This record gives sequence, structure tokens and C-alpha cells, in this order.
Amino acid sequence: MRLGIYFFIFLLTTSVFTVFFTRYIPVIVTPYKVYRMVGNLQDYGLGVKVEWSRVKNISPVVVSAVISTEDAKFVDHNGFDFDAISKAREERKKGKRFRGASTISQQTAKNVFCTPHRNWFRKGIEAYFTVLIETFWSKKRIMEVYLNVVEIRPGMYGVGSAAKFVYNKKTSELNVYEAAMIATVLPNPYVMNIMNPSSYMNRRASDVRLLINKTGSVDFDKKK
Repeated sequence: MRLGIYFFIFLLTTSVFTVFFTRYIPVIVTPYKVYRMVGNLQDYGLGVKVEWSRVKNISPVVVSAVISTEDAKFVDHNGFDFDAISKAREERKKGKRFRGASTISQQTAKNVFCTPHRNWFRKGIEAYFTVLIETFWSKKRIMEVYLNVVEIRPGMYGVGSAAKFVYNKKTSELNVYEAAMIATVLPNPYVMNIMNPSSYMNRRASDVRLLINKTGSVDFDKKK
């Protein structure tokens, strides 16, 4: 019993320290990336493209694009969008197509501290780390990490990589079309190829551009 308590305290202390420490440094290696890299060996090879970019050096339209498509309430919630979760559950009960309700904070926690496995245990770990990053990181830092660890295509992580290897630009130079296309592929980068956009992707990106205009720029300095 005592050993179990010590082990629990160790895990709790380690996780809190890890989250606090990663508040200040680029997050390059994650369990998610390692798992994906090993899983992609046969089909995509070993290469991993990572280009870390500070959020202040990322075009504001990229931030607006991902907020408008992935988590419209990002700057206001505390890590969880309970309205979206409730709606997703209701739609699932009615037999409608499953819709994800994960916030950007939850996705960041998953991409940094978890593996891609889909089970209740992983969701619990994800929720725990979501609370931690919402506690120890600012919204600006959560967005920065998210934009750098999110998978754009197999083996390519972050908008910095998309800017460099897809558009041959700096992240600050990405335009509305490119931001919209990046946001378009995020739900499924293994099906939607940013290097060769389909007609559906172009139509979806056109819709995203309208959402970007509606969302406008985000001022994180006015947030926590």
C-alpha cells in the first residue's frame, strides 16, 4: 500500500514537473511522434520533418484558421468544451456520423504526452494533462505548441514544416489560402495530402477562408 502511494506521488510530481518544464522549451520529441515514426516505417520511411516556430513568428491567419475550424471557443474555455461534448454524444445516440469534440488544449495534451491509441485509459491521461497545461501554460503557449506538434502529413509536424517543405516560405509569410489548406488537412493528414490537394480539399479550404475572415485576429496578450 505504501509503495503504491509513493509510486502515485512520483507519477504526479513527474507529470507536473514535465508540464512546467515544457512551458519554456521547444517540444521536439514526443511519445506520439515516436509511435507514428515506428508505425510509418514500412509505408513512409523513417524521415521526420520538424521546424519549430515561435507563435509570434507564425502568420496570424494560421492561428485564426485552426481556431475557426478546430476550437472556436479556445480562448475562452478551460480546456474542455462541454457543449460540444454534449452535442457529440447526442448525435452519436441518434446514429449520426461521429463528430470529435476535442479542444485544441486536449489535442495538444494528446500530441505531446500521449500515443495515438484510442481507448478510455488514454482519454483519461489526455484529460489529466489537459488540466495541467491549462494550469501551467498560457493560451498563447498552448497554441504555440499545438501549431508545432500537429501532424500535417505523415512524418511532417508543425506549420513551420509545412511552410518550409510545402510552400517554401517562412511561417510569417503564409497567406490565407495556405493557412486554410493547413487547417483543412489537420483532421486527417493521412487521407488529405497537402502536397496534392483534391477538389474536396480546395472546396473545404474555400469555406475555411470565410471562417478566417469571420474569426479575425486573436490577441493572446489579453488572455491569461
